[in-house]
Amino acid sequence: MYLAILRDFGWATGAIALAGTAYALLAALLASRFMRAPRALAAAGAVPVTILKPLHGSEPGLARNLETFFLQEYPGEAQIVFGVHDKDDPALAVVTALAAKYPGRDVAIVSDHALHGSNGKVSNLINMLPAARHETLVLSDSDIAVGPGWLAQVVEALSRPGVGVVTCFYTGAAAQGVDPLWASLAAMGTSYDFLPNALVGTSLKMAAPCFGSTIALSRATLDRVGGFAAFADLLADDYEIGRAVRGLGYTLAIPTLGVSHTASEDSLGEIVRHELRWTRTIRMLNPGGHLGSFVTHGFAFALISAILLDFARPALGLLGTALAARLFLKYRIDATFGARSGPYWLLPVRDLLTFVVFAMSLFGETVHWRGSRFAVDPAGAMTQS
Repeated sequence: MYLAILRDFGWATGAIALAGTAYALLAALLASRFMRAPRALAAAGAVPVTILKPLHGSEPGLARNLETFFLQEYPGEAQIVFGVHDKDDPALAVVTALAAKYPGRDVAIVSDHALHGSNGKVSNLINMLPAARHETLVLSDSDIAVGPGWLAQVVEALSRPGVGVVTCFYTGAAAQGVDPLWASLAAMGTSYDFLPNALVGTSLKMAAPCFGSTIALSRATLDRVGGFAAFADLLADDYEIGRAVRGLGYTLAIPTLGVSHTASEDSLGEIVRHELRWTRTIRMLNPGGHLGSFVTHGFAFALISAILLDFARPALGLLGTALAARLFLKYRIDATFGARSGPYWLLPVRDLLTFVVFAMSLFGETVHWRGSRFAVDPAGAMTQS
């Protein structure tokens, strides 16, 4: 009887794996369709813009990432405001060197230790905002690199009727100077797990996420949602800003481009802590959607099915099909977004790691962020623990 139960469970996990295989193929199709959409460029005489870049430490790849913002091909005025909490923050040396390299850029630096809540990045943004000279604001995290046409496309999207906030999809890129295995695994999680799920959710209108890679909105809209202060204690500040703007009746736009997130994790522990923060946040904000995402783990369930069914021929066939679908998804993501986050042979390891993190995220209420541990309540507010 015990063996019969295991066998039935093996067939059940095989069915989940089959659904996961179909999901991977759907995500590959939607990735190609998204990037084939027409790209609009901002017209000459574009509105003046302030880019807000909150910083914290000299992380790997920081100089390369920040330089891409100095290299924007934007027809209007573009100010860049950098902010830190500590005047001795090593990120300031990187900013100073770039400002000297590009003397024609309008750059402002804010150093203010004031904290306005438990979210340090939002406190930084609150301190930076008075230095912003323009009414159109574009926020972007420090670990993001962009192409030269990024700002023009983002501002064009924000100018469309009814649009109140703009965000961007992003792929992962392994940082230089850290262990390439762990950095590649982290980058692959972004490109081949997070990105496909975001593409499917938005394409099927099941989700309207807002990412820290890019958040563009007007100062008037920001004021209407309570300013940055309204998000000073929230863990998922990027998501909550998008949700608040949509609550005003505006829509969210995602232009046809991808930006790059630098993965600098240097150990398995760093990867798990970072991804647990992300997945537990999703669970708290959208528990039903998080639980339903088990169907995305096709390869892991196919492997479980094969083990429970003693590697019978049908189970092995399903395992091979599930792996092939995931490899094809990787191929399509790499081709359409122009970014190769890691080698093909590492993808099965990445998929199993993603499944383990998902299982761990079903339990626990704490997250690790920038060296501190926080407890997060169901509303997304966090307190240091």
